[in-house]
Amino acid sequence: MRIAALISGGVDSAVAIHRLVEQGHDITLFYIRIGLDDGRGDCSAEEDIEMCRAIARRYNLPLEIVSLHEEYWENVMEYALRTVRQGLTPNPDMMCNRMIKFGFFEERWGHEFDLTATGHYATVITGDDGLKYLGTAVDAVKDQTDFLARITYPQLSHLTFPVGDLPKQEVRAIAVREHLPNAFRKDSQGICFLGKINYNDFLRRHLGEKKGPIIEIETGKKIGEHHGFWFHTIGQRKGLGLSGGPWYVVKKNVHDNAIYVSRGYDTEKQYGHRLLLTEPLFITRNPWEGKPCEREEIRFKNRHTPEFFRAFITRVKGEQGADAEYLIETEKPVQGIAPGQFGIIYDKDARICHGSGIITTQ
Repeated sequence: MRIAALISGGVDSAVAIHRLVEQGHDITLFYIRIGLDDGRGDCSAEEDIEMCRAIARRYNLPLEIVSLHEEYWENVMEYALRTVRQGLTPNPDMMCNRMIKFGFFEERWGHEFDLTATGHYATVITGDDGLKYLGTAVDAVKDQTDFLARITYPQLSHLTFPVGDLPKQEVRAIAVREHLPNAFRKDSQGICFLGKINYNDFLRRHLGEKKGPIIEIETGKKIGEHHGFWFHTIGQRKGLGLSGGPWYVVKKNVHDNAIYVSRGYDTEKQYGHRLLLTEPLFITRNPWEGKPCEREEIRFKNRHTPEFFRAFITRVKGEQGADAEYLIETEKPVQGIAPGQFGIIYDKDARICHGSGIITTQ
C-alpha cells in the first residue's frame, strides 16, 4: 500500500514509520514546514528537519519538505486571533489538523496515496455498518482524539494511526530498541506548528498590551492588574501575579478589558455541570439521527485530559445539521468551561469519538 507519512521529528511519528516499514508498505515521508508569522524561518524547524532526514536515511525512504506557510497563518492563526479578540478560548490544534494536515496537505499531496499516516494517539475503527469511526487510543493519557474531533469523514477515511494501539511507554521502548536517533527526544509541548514560539509572545506581537483590572468576583474589589484579557483563559491559575492564592480566572469582560477571579482550590466558581454546544460536527454520522436525542448517555471532554466525563446529551434546538444545539450535563463538575472551546462527544464506552461542538455557555 502506498502511504504518505507525516513526520515531525518526534519519537511518535518515527515509531509510526518503523511500524509501517515492518508491515511492508511503500512509504513517502512528508514534513510540513511553517515559518514564523513575520516570514522568517523557525530555528526549531531546522532541528526537526535534520531528525526527519535521519529517519529517512535509517529506512532508506524519500522525504519531501513541503510548505503550507501562508495557508497556516491565513487560516489557523487568523482563527486563533479572531477567537481571542472576542474573549473566547480557541483550539488551534484542532483547526490545524482539519485545515492543514488533513486539509491543504491532502488536497495537494496526500490524495495521491492510498492512506495518510501520522503519529497521533488515536485509532480508526470499522463499525458493523461498514463505516469508519475515530477510535480512542489504548493509552488514555496520550489519547489525542480531542485534537482530531473536528475532522471530516472523507479525511478520516484516508487516515491511519500506526501507534494508536500502543501505550507511550512501549513507543519509547521500540525507539530505544531500534536505536532511532530521536529515541530520547522530549515530546513537544507547543501549539501545533508554533513549536518553540511562546504563545503569549505571539499574542503580544499581534494584539499588543493594554492594562486592565483583575477583580475578585465575590467582592467586586480590584486586586491586581493584567496586560490584556487576551492573555488569559477561563480556568487559568498560573501567571496571574496575585498573592494569597490560588486564584482562578472565572470570567472575562471584553468591553471593559477586565478579568474576574475567585480564590481557593475548590471554589465552585471554576466548575460547571451544564453547557451548550453549537455548530456540532459528527465525523461519521450523527448517532441520534432520526431519534429524539433526549438525554442520551455519553462521555465528554472540554480539554486535553485523560479523564472522560460521564455526561448526558440532549438536543435542545434545531434538527440534525449544523444549526442544531445540544445541552451537555456532566455527572461530575467540569473545571474551566470556557466559551469558544470545543466540547468533545464520545460514546458511553469512551471507545468512539463522535465529533464536537463549540461551547457557548458556562
